[in-house]
Amino acid sequence: MATALRLAQNQDADALLSRSPLAALIGMLLDQQVPMEWAFSGPYTLLERLGGDDLDAHLIAAYDPDAFAALCSLKPAVHRYPGAMAKRIQQLCVFLDEHYDGDATAVWRDAGSGPELLDRLVGLPGFGKQKAQIFLALLGKQLGVRPRGWREAAGPYGRRAASAPSRTSPGRSPWTRSGPSSRRRRQQRRPPRRSAGAPMPSTAVQHRRPAPPPSTAPPAPLSAGPPDPTPGGRGPGGWRRRRPCGCG
Repeated sequence: MATALRLAQNQDADALLSRSPLAALIGMLLDQQVPMEWAFSGPYTLLERLGGDDLDAHLIAAYDPDAFAALCSLKPAVHRYPGAMAKRIQQLCVFLDEHYDGDATAVWRDAGSGPELLDRLVGLPGFGKQKAQIFLALLGKQLGVRPRGWREAAGPYGRRAASAPSRTSPGRSPWTRSGPSSRRRRQQRRPPRRSAGAPMPSTAVQHRRPAPPPSTAPPAPLSAGPPDPTPGGRGPGGWRRRRPCGCG
């Protein structure tokens, strides 16, 4: 593994990943429910506590489970759930010890095809199909492990750079799809609700007919009838004008 990897964003941790196949496998195993940088820094954190120049599958497989869980739980922990992941790391190393004599490179060294290599990766403890496809894409794209049909076996993660799923947010694997959920997209398209008592939008107000301005003219005085034509209320010839009684 001469190719330099840049997964942990830490010089020493990335150097270990680049030279140690077991460290890369353990980092891929830890890459769940935590940021990618934390997961791939785990093997280097583990090496600092175990000592030595490289991780040893025989040593980890023979380690006391409780002591190994306590080792993984020291601050900074190798994972958000150090106890559970310590058990998985030991299961992986036991499997490598029994089937590949503790040599992680043997998992892919003599694989004759992409589907065969995928089956070997899926058979590792803690590796489902998706995780196996992601690691297969890592082997093919960055480490030069390219058996026949490896791109097709890696599924969407084996596509070329122009069409491969891109990394859109920090803390995610570069071959993991990411984006807003369908529910969030619907909420983004939905117009905001107007609370009770809030003013109507200007687009609706502008179509209203404006109210007429209040009148400033003084009110007309009330009158009981036509004014008397002569002083004293008498008509022509001196007769008195009868006022309307309003009963007619």
